[in-house]
Amino acid sequence: MLLGVGLLALALLAAYRLYLRWATRSGPGGAAGQGEAAALPRMKRRDFSLEQLREFDGARNPRILLAVNGKVFDVTKGSKFYGPEGPYGIFAGRDASRGLATFCLDKDALRDEYDDLSDLNAVQMESVREWEMQFKEKYDYVGRLLKPGEEPSEYTDEEDTKDHTKQE
Repeated sequence: MLLGVGLLALALLAAYRLYLRWATRSGPGGAAGQGEAAALPRMKRRDFSLEQLREFDGARNPRILLAVNGKVFDVTKGSKFYGPEGPYGIFAGRDASRGLATFCLDKDALRDEYDDLSDLNAVQMESVREWEMQFKEKYDYVGRLLKPGEEPSEYTDEEDTKDHTKQE
């Protein structure tokens, strides 16, 4: 009896994982949404001020960018999550670090000026670093979020190409 229940649980888990894979590929923002993202040319590496980042919110511009821990990622292929209608759409075109660190999806978690995160505790900062690693694995890194008065870096085509092929 116990073996039967265990096998049933394993079968249900396997079916659920297959469903998640299928839904990701064929659901809204799945294959079709990724087709739109694939139609956009790969973004050249550059650095962004907060004002420049806000242009890439998925509403004014089809490309969706967000910053985590000072790094900017192109999350357009995740438009199902980060687009205007997505559950994390509040982070599109913004610095999402504080919201991700505090698990807060309210406007209160977003700052209109540069946020140095200095008031976050050690657990929250570790959470920000973990989110950063997840974004690095899944999305294209496209540049840095500039501090006020900081000058943007000049990226060469060679650096840009090397980093993009490394991620694929």
